[in-house]
Amino acid sequence: MKQVEFYFDFLSPFAYLANHRLDDLPGDVEVVFRPVLFAGLLNHWGHKGPAEIPGKRRFTFRQTQWLARRMGVPYRSPRNIPFNPLRALRLCLALGATRGAVDGLFACVWQKGWLPDDDDDWHRMAAHMGAPDASLRIAAPEVKQALLDNGDRATAAGVFGVPTFVADGHLFWGVDAVDFLLDYLRDPALFDDPAMRQADAIGSSARR
Repeated sequence: MKQVEFYFDFLSPFAYLANHRLDDLPGDVEVVFRPVLFAGLLNHWGHKGPAEIPGKRRFTFRQTQWLARRMGVPYRSPRNIPFNPLRALRLCLALGATRGAVDGLFACVWQKGWLPDDDDDWHRMAAHMGAPDASLRIAAPEVKQALLDNGDRATAAGVFGVPTFVADGHLFWGVDAVDFLLDYLRDPALFDDPAMRQADAIGSSARR
């Protein structure tokens, strides 16, 4: 069985939408869910998130609203973006980072509009996930360390944003890259043709 890693943050509407495409993957693919702190990736690579750039922010949330409608996916934006997703990420890990945990927490944020950094919403989220002791569970040192380990694993693999799928060391970034991933899974020689090799060799003539 082929293994694909799915790096995501509950902060990202694109990750939420990508999660809805997991059933498009072939049946012989095992998805390993790796919640990761998007802000940590931004800090590591030295760039801003889309919500931090006014023009990009407006476009992003228009696009995700449109895309959710086009995909037929329930979508309700939280009232504040960006928010701190730390509690949701740790709860996902405390619950075993299973498909059910991932689906449930994404639904809390992007269908119900609950914010993990709002205390009232957090209690609603914990109850919805069947984890009334969520605050205690996410304080466990091994849960905190697991999230840090995912961040280290992501940057070591070159992951720079969410959502990102990693298959055989190749990165597929964004919900719009799911079809790219599907083509690769059907044809693992996809990157071996001359045009792809030329793309890999493109350099930079300027730096800032």
